[in-house]
Amino acid sequence: MFSYKVDKDISIELLQQHHKEELFQLIDTNRSYLRKWLLWVDKRTAAEDFEAIIPMWIKNYADNNGFDAGIRYKGKLVGMIALHYIDWQNSSTSIGYFIAEDSQGHGIVTRTVSALLNYLFDTLKINRAEIQCAVHNYRSIAIPERLGFVKEGIKRDGQWLYDHYEDLVTYSMLSRDWNKE
Repeated sequence: MFSYKVDKDISIELLQQHHKEELFQLIDTNRSYLRKWLLWVDKRTAAEDFEAIIPMWIKNYADNNGFDAGIRYKGKLVGMIALHYIDWQNSSTSIGYFIAEDSQGHGIVTRTVSALLNYLFDTLKINRAEIQCAVHNYRSIAIPERLGFVKEGIKRDGQWLYDHYEDLVTYSMLSRDWNKE
């Protein structure tokens, strides 16, 4: 299965069925924080909710069509990172992520996205990576801005979140612009 070492403290790992309880605990513990930005949080009310989802994540990876993986910090599952659908014809993909509220402020997501960009551009030979964030999700927006992504614009009412629309800001990084760190 896919596993990628980011640095001495952080790794990315494709989640499997035996991780479903650990994943559920991560989401359940951070439910009120995560639901501010993620619609699917309320749909995950038990570890069993992941029994059908995890095989889809594994299939996407096996089909060379992205992945949803756990972010481990010092061995503990603290978040997730995803490569959404990979458009091989246009050599592009989008990145999504979330992290536990109490794990913020350690540079975990920034370092993880940076390592993932190296993997995308060097190993997969992807040309374009995109990140979309809700315009008021300042912590999420800080990641692409810190890494030098180009802000492309605002997608007005880009996402329905429970009872209202959220505008989304789109950022992109091209392989030729990526400064490996």
